[in-house]
Amino acid sequence: MAEAMEMLRPRPGGRYADGTVGGGGHAEALLRMSAPDGRVFACDRDGEAIEASRIRLGGFDDRLELRRCNFSELGAWVPDGVMDGVILDLGVSSPQLDWARRGFSLNKDGPLDMRLDDRQDLRAMDILEQWDERELSRIFFELGGERHARRYARAIAQRRGTLKTTMQLSQLIERSATGGWSPIHPATKVFQALRMAVNDELGSLERGLAAVWRCLRAGGRLAVIAFHSGDDRLVKHFGRRLERDYEIPADATEDVPELRRPKSPELRWVVRKAIQPSAEEVDHNARSRSARMRVMEKLAA
Repeated sequence: MAEAMEMLRPRPGGRYADGTVGGGGHAEALLRMSAPDGRVFACDRDGEAIEASRIRLGGFDDRLELRRCNFSELGAWVPDGVMDGVILDLGVSSPQLDWARRGFSLNKDGPLDMRLDDRQDLRAMDILEQWDERELSRIFFELGGERHARRYARAIAQRRGTLKTTMQLSQLIERSATGGWSPIHPATKVFQALRMAVNDELGSLERGLAAVWRCLRAGGRLAVIAFHSGDDRLVKHFGRRLERDYEIPADATEDVPELRRPKSPELRWVVRKAIQPSAEEVDHNARSRSARMRVMEKLAA
């Protein structure tokens, strides 16, 4: 929180957006620091998160616009080139992990759901039942970084029709695992991959970064907090493309220096390396240990 606010520099009269409002912590900080006349636009896919934020931020109704939607849709209701700062806190929140009925936890029995937005049809159970073994293996490896992706995909395919709850899935993975004891549950990466596939998290982030960037004014800043290497890599590559002082023709098959066209860079990194949580924050909140925040500033509207 402290580092994010230091990077975004909220000021009175500014306009800010929180694209993953969750319980409303970042949005509240933005509202307080931009008082008395700053405005905050906040959204989230999760209906329960929206209601929690609505309660927490009820005293700021005159300066807050809160909507239930994906941050990739921010451009549909926020004009281009007006935002002074945007924050995206990716992944799932502690309440989502702790509520067994949401299906995110591998330690608490609940339905195989994992939807951030319960208005969508696709659930984790649908993926486990309908996607073939090769596709399951692919997402476990690509989204979860699971070395035993094929073994776990095969075990799941052999149990189709019998897996109904999160504990049944985590226990199946545990029985299929090999190797010695580890502090990390063997099903951790499978659950992560399923959640990311259900919610199309990488696709949403790729679309969302482009949409959010259009909303920023020149000099506006974007802070993205990622907990997954795939998310962080996508953010880093997005920034690197925009900081180039050249572009590659659309019909070029590769980046050949002779084909490059000069252009003005659109971005500068506020800090070159990702900001990591302090030891004090990790002691207070162990789930923050894998967080990485990247901050970029728009140079051209």
